[in-house]
Amino acid sequence: MAKRMILMLAVTALFVAALGFVKFKQIQTAVAQGAAFQPPPEAVTTLVVSREEWPTTLSAIGTMAAVQGVAVSADLPGTVERIAFDSGKSVREGEVLALLDTREEQAQLAAAEAQRDLARLNFERMQGLLKERVISRAEFDRATAEQRQTEARVGEIRAAIERKTIRAPFSGILGIRQVNLGQYLSGGDPLVTLQSLNPIYVNFGVPQQTAGQMRLGRIVRITSDDRSDVASTGRVTAIDSIVDEATRNVQVQATLANPAGRLRPGMFVQTEVVLGTSSTVVSLPASAISYAPYGDSVFVVGDLKDPNGQTYRGVRQQFVKLGSARGDQIAVVSGLEPGAEVVTSGVFKLRNGAAVIVNNKVRPANNPRPKPESS
Repeated sequence: MAKRMILMLAVTALFVAALGFVKFKQIQTAVAQGAAFQPPPEAVTTLVVSREEWPTTLSAIGTMAAVQGVAVSADLPGTVERIAFDSGKSVREGEVLALLDTREEQAQLAAAEAQRDLARLNFERMQGLLKERVISRAEFDRATAEQRQTEARVGEIRAAIERKTIRAPFSGILGIRQVNLGQYLSGGDPLVTLQSLNPIYVNFGVPQQTAGQMRLGRIVRITSDDRSDVASTGRVTAIDSIVDEATRNVQVQATLANPAGRLRPGMFVQTEVVLGTSSTVVSLPASAISYAPYGDSVFVVGDLKDPNGQTYRGVRQQFVKLGSARGDQIAVVSGLEPGAEVVTSGVFKLRNGAAVIVNNKVRPANNPRPKPESS
């Protein structure tokens, strides 16, 4: 019985040892295969970089503002008797926009003119009597004062009538009418907005670090983000004397010609201030940059060698220093030489030494002045 037990244990131990040896060989083979495994190459697009001349510019977000813009309002209270303008039309300085009811003032004017005429006759009569020494000097002075008072009263009423004739204070474009015929207006109630659109201002803020580079007369280019493709060029005409405590920006104002009136107050635009001479940089599409807290980098394509000494097409990570942006492009100040082949898409899936396949059938945008695509 004991011999059987010993024999059975020996056979079991032998079986377990054989099974363990087989598994050990399998694991050893899998480890060797894993060490020799090479991931398939990643498909990427590339661009051979070269030097370009970039103007030294400063970009900012601007807002259009009218050189002259007011809400034309009623100076005195009254009822609208006539409206002499259409919404959105051009008007000239001094053109009548609306008339308020002046019947009461006209009646007051007639009474004041009658009193004025009587006072004038009395004054002339007093002059003759004074020469004949019939009246005293005091009576003549009283008649003179009454005549002047009646003249002033007539002028006051005529001024009130004129103030109820609402005119355009300057030439420009009217907005949408805000009153109706027969409506009662209090003093200061608006009738319509009036904007002078040519020339026109653009206001934008620049950081305090670059405010020292702003000079009167510098060229400013603006473009609109909408699909109308509005573009214009002007010059800096004013620089604010203070720095905004909330944003630490300095407000700058440029004046632009706007003969067609396509630029409107309140419009959002992109501004670009030309600061000086152009500089030579290496430009890349924005999609080629790998951003990271420890530094920005790009992947340069070249011939690399694997551990077995075999040559393959792969990438190496190259840290770069970036400059300004222009449309889809970013300037590389240092870290990259002309002639290098740089990955422009698929950067997120690469690592240093990764194998790649270049496929440039579809490349990312690389336009210094991109435009929105039509829907």
